[in-house]
Amino acid sequence: MPTVMTHAAVPLALGLALGRIRLPPRLVAAGIVLAILPDLDVIAFHFGIPYAAGFGHRGASHALPVAMAIAAALAVVVPWGVKRSWAFVVLALSMASHGLLDMLTNGGQGIALVWPFSDSRYFFPFRPIRVSPIGAAFFSERGLRVLMSEMLWVWIPLMAVAIAVAIARRGNPTKD
Repeated sequence: MPTVMTHAAVPLALGLALGRIRLPPRLVAAGIVLAILPDLDVIAFHFGIPYAAGFGHRGASHALPVAMAIAAALAVVVPWGVKRSWAFVVLALSMASHGLLDMLTNGGQGIALVWPFSDSRYFFPFRPIRVSPIGAAFFSERGLRVLMSEMLWVWIPLMAVAIAVAIARRGNPTKD
């Protein structure tokens, strides 16, 4: 899995690219929480739930249908200051990005991307992001290598696109 910091990259990039009018800060903050939330499934280990089970690590909480259901519920229930459909898109992209980023890592057993329709686990064919160690092992040379791979494959490309979109948006005031 990428680190908790890198799971926040997608909603942060959306916020930077689109600005405070289109994405109120509390919507970006909610996106960050949803982008990190799926990894709470590690608690399953403490209950004896196997990694490969539907509710195991990288299981249901990483699935696209779950991301869409949670985003839809939050978009309807919480007044975000933007259209509900737009809040849904931002929240769904934020939470869905977690599983999709995990599919780019070089470790683990894959992501239950379409759970509950299938328990099958998936990875992308191209997996350049080093899997992050859990716990204190993060503060090691291996943890530093993970951060470097995330910088190269996630942060730099996302922020470059976000900055380019923000600059283009500011250069054309009719777009705001």
